[in-house]
Amino acid sequence: MTLAHDSFAFDTVPSVRFGAGCLDQIGSIAGETVGKTCLVVTDRGLLATGIVDQALAALHSCGIYCEVFDQVEADPSEATVLSAVAQARALGCNSIIGLGGGSSLDVAKLVAYLAGTGEQISDIYGVGLALGKRLPLVLVPTTSGTGSEVTPIAIVTTPSQEKMGVVSPALLPDVALLDPLLTLGLPANITAATGIDAMVHAIEAYASASPNNNPISRTLALQALRLLGGALLRGVHQGDDLEARSDLLIGSMLAGQAFANSPVAAVHALAYPIGGHFKIPHGLSNALVLPHVLRFNIDTAPDAYAQMASAAFPKLADVPKAERAAAFCNCLKGLSRSCNLPQRLRDVGIAREALPMMARDAMNQTRLLINNPRPVTEADALSIYEAAW
Repeated sequence: MTLAHDSFAFDTVPSVRFGAGCLDQIGSIAGETVGKTCLVVTDRGLLATGIVDQALAALHSCGIYCEVFDQVEADPSEATVLSAVAQARALGCNSIIGLGGGSSLDVAKLVAYLAGTGEQISDIYGVGLALGKRLPLVLVPTTSGTGSEVTPIAIVTTPSQEKMGVVSPALLPDVALLDPLLTLGLPANITAATGIDAMVHAIEAYASASPNNNPISRTLALQALRLLGGALLRGVHQGDDLEARSDLLIGSMLAGQAFANSPVAAVHALAYPIGGHFKIPHGLSNALVLPHVLRFNIDTAPDAYAQMASAAFPKLADVPKAERAAAFCNCLKGLSRSCNLPQRLRDVGIAREALPMMARDAMNQTRLLINNPRPVTEADALSIYEAAW
């Protein structure tokens, strides 16, 4: 029997390449895509690991000339994006490679678009406003969290410290290259925060109120939760476990594909003021509010949370369905605690007096809040922050 479904669209990257050691093949994999002059967008921390040099050697061996932009910071600023665009234009490059965490990949997407089209960044903030043709783009993640290598989204911090997004299929890369060896050196705290971030992507995609919530995204979200829930603690506490690292990287990518098409909601909306004002890493910001947003939503989306619960935590399959959603919230909070992440907003230096300001700012994230299973008012946001404090 075939079930009827509402109309939906599902867009993703044309090519995903996965394999331990595949960074060494980036020149041959990306050669026809990137052309002969390339800007590699990354950050100084990654530059110090030798990973960037490894990529450059592989590209040079295939006759590809590269320059490096290494100024990307966490929660990248608009000024950083514009500086990278200026370097790309000065180089006259015909392609962009993003190498690093989600911040580097987001900047690379915008550089590829802005350098390719000549448009202004202020004109493309929002959904579906970037309609031009970008430069060829290859993205190589070195963390397992954002899924940015397969999403049409880039997040920028404006001069007013507001998080703004550019959302357009034009930002999807030509190739996403996934090498789990690149994640073996990740510190435990970054592994934990990025892993929780990926789980948030899957959770919010599965329960999204978006009219484009679709069976493909939901299927990918469940598989992402199976991989992430089964591998995160091993990745955190046994950082050289290649199987765990591979599961986390693939799980993060699947969650990225899911939320790229069935968008995220209030967890992200409430996380953005935390990162924007207090420079808390995005994954940790999500982890701090996750259980409290889910408890807020629980009466609206109990079936969705119950279904996800047994995917992420197989032991919950034996819990009665009526109790499973609440047990899911508890297990997620327990997982965060077992990963040794801070548990309260006060633990990361946020004063209680800042909560009303954060609640006001969260209301600006309308493109996200509209996807939440339950409507969120400013008073609701304040209550969630108070519970998280």
